[in-house]
Amino acid sequence: METIRLIDTLPRVFDGQPEIKSDVWNREIAFQRGKTYLVEAASGTGKSSLCSFIYGYRNDYNGDICFDDVNIRQISLNGWLKIRKENISFLFQDLRLFNELTAWENVEIKNALTRFKTQEEIERLFDRMQLADKRHCLVGKLSYGQQQRVAFIRALCQPYDFILLDEPVSHLDEENAHIMADILQEEAVGKGAGILVTSIGKHLSLNYSEIVRL
Repeated sequence: METIRLIDTLPRVFDGQPEIKSDVWNREIAFQRGKTYLVEAASGTGKSSLCSFIYGYRNDYNGDICFDDVNIRQISLNGWLKIRKENISFLFQDLRLFNELTAWENVEIKNALTRFKTQEEIERLFDRMQLADKRHCLVGKLSYGQQQRVAFIRALCQPYDFILLDEPVSHLDEENAHIMADILQEEAVGKGAGILVTSIGKHLSLNYSEIVRL
């Protein structure tokens, strides 16, 4: 997958509202593989909706979204399973972790499906994200910032052409946010992948190719 293109896309919840001033909604915009994008937004402008539309998790929008030349409304269930396993990784704002499992088990569930990282590589990620002593702690007992870091490691445990990160550093201190940015830059650049980060203020310190506003 080389391009994610939005054509006159608009969340249906915005139907009938006055003219929306946005670089994304009701416009034609393309996100290219290999580039890094920051989507800045005020709360309630559809930031998480954008990610969910691209991931195929929701389809309550007008207009079109295309992967290369394929309208995503035409993609089958099996097609989506393949895309989510091989082409797009997503760090959800609400993380989608299993609180009854340990940090390590949450990551291993993903890696068992993809077999993308070695155990040693995952251990190094836990070490770099300053979670080495939290590997065997139940996720539900971790702070939200620690949970964000666990979810980030899990998002790296698969191949991808694009990685979506919805407010990934909202609860991180500056040091851990910089560590996350460094790892993401290394991982994505090594794959030639595209990065799409959303923010309502605090954001990852990356070399952004483009900043767009919802």
